[in-house]
Amino acid sequence: MIIVMASRKPEDVAYVVTRVEELGLKPHVLEGVEKTVIAVIGDERILQGVLALEALPHVEKVMPVLKPYKLASREVKKEDTVIQAGKVRIGPKSFCVMAGPCAVESREQILQTAEFVKKCGAHILRGGAYKPRTSPYSFQGMELEGLRLLKEASEKYDLPIVTEAMTVEQVPVVADYADIIQIGARNMQNYGLLRAVGKLNKPILLKRGMMSTINEWLMSAEYIIAEGNPNVIMCERGIRTFETETRNTLDIQAVPVVKKHSHLPVVVDPSHASGRWDLVIPMSKAAIAAGADGIIVEVHPNPAEALSDGAQSLKLETFEQLMNEIKPLVGIMNRTL
Repeated sequence: MIIVMASRKPEDVAYVVTRVEELGLKPHVLEGVEKTVIAVIGDERILQGVLALEALPHVEKVMPVLKPYKLASREVKKEDTVIQAGKVRIGPKSFCVMAGPCAVESREQILQTAEFVKKCGAHILRGGAYKPRTSPYSFQGMELEGLRLLKEASEKYDLPIVTEAMTVEQVPVVADYADIIQIGARNMQNYGLLRAVGKLNKPILLKRGMMSTINEWLMSAEYIIAEGNPNVIMCERGIRTFETETRNTLDIQAVPVVKKHSHLPVVVDPSHASGRWDLVIPMSKAAIAAGADGIIVEVHPNPAEALSDGAQSLKLETFEQLMNEIKPLVGIMNRTL
């Protein structure tokens, strides 16, 4: 249910919040540009009791939310959500570039990459410290040491960090180092992990599962927001289809579809979507044209020797080419890079 307030006075909003809590439901107060809205979630069997609150003088109206994802829906919040990661703004009017290696491999590698992507105009440093790998014999990441190296690079080059947490147990330590916590595609429906990051006051990059529908993806975002963390960034990273030419198939139409139904920002990962470095630049351009709020790309000083995902990683000079080529397109879309 949505309670649209006729009054924006704190005492009136607090009174309605108390009445909602007395019903055994959970209120989420959302301050819009023109109206204050209280989104109410909880047991659907008692949600109908909220309708009676429409009789209160400081309530304009009470409406049901038709989408299964309530707090992530534009029915609840019409304005686009803007997420702040350090000094970086992710949302409308700007275009955010996250760049760095798939995995942190050494101090020299991450510092060299961070320095270069910063010089080229990247806003956020990506890098994996904990790596989910299909084979148990593949490189699993440098773990805590990888987080420390990411933090060193972050502080030296003034770049916020995005890195993945794979388990509930990893969440506290990753949160100590990262500015944005990534939930990988394999964990999109790990509901215990979603609830754990939902208890943080920190941005979450939620990657779409490789076989998940848009509705399922948004429902996973709902798990995070329902726990109290509204700072969710949706990341389209390709879905699994019958096509074998590329690693996955970039569902570029997911960008406008999600932005139509949800207020959350959407970024695109062309590296994982294609699995090929030569497709990263054209797919990045497609993401910009589709209205994405940013991209997250893999960059490595020497992809041929990368311990993870070398085939889809850009060389340093190719990343510079990417930044030069997307700049005019970002301007055409009335965004700033």
